[in-house]
Amino acid sequence: MSSIYIREIQEEDNSEIASVIREVFISDGYPKIGTAYADIQLDFMFEAYNKPRAIYFLLEDAGKIIGGAGISQLENSTENICELQKMYFLKEARGRGYGLELIQKCLEIAVLFGYEKCYLETLNEMVSAQRLYRKVGFEYLCSPLGNTGHTTCPIWMIKNL
Repeated sequence: MSSIYIREIQEEDNSEIASVIREVFISDGYPKIGTAYADIQLDFMFEAYNKPRAIYFLLEDAGKIIGGAGISQLENSTENICELQKMYFLKEARGRGYGLELIQKCLEIAVLFGYEKCYLETLNEMVSAQRLYRKVGFEYLCSPLGNTGHTTCPIWMIKNL
């Protein structure tokens, strides 16, 4: 029986999920400026998602957080679009189907919250993630939506819900 499961973030998870996300950026050599790494909310994820029409899920293995992803209203947009946010996994969690499971859970909740579309931003280097996003129906955009502050993320994608 697997000890890996998905659950909603709790306040006491803030430092551990921030550490996981930072570890991904450091170990994979991703840019730290203009990405989620530099987001002020990174150290306060529970509070950032503790609002209407927002949720953040953690992937946990035997008490250790190994990844996460969430949705929230797209920043600086008046359209009914959520953003798939802060989807990162430690290397031990990659390639095992958890990304697909977590995206599907986020998209199901986005529909329940009444969003019409889901947007995301990513890096060129995140080729495997882009394949996964395409697999669940995201399509590339030519320019960004909203104003997330992620100026180093040149890949923008959207999915109709």
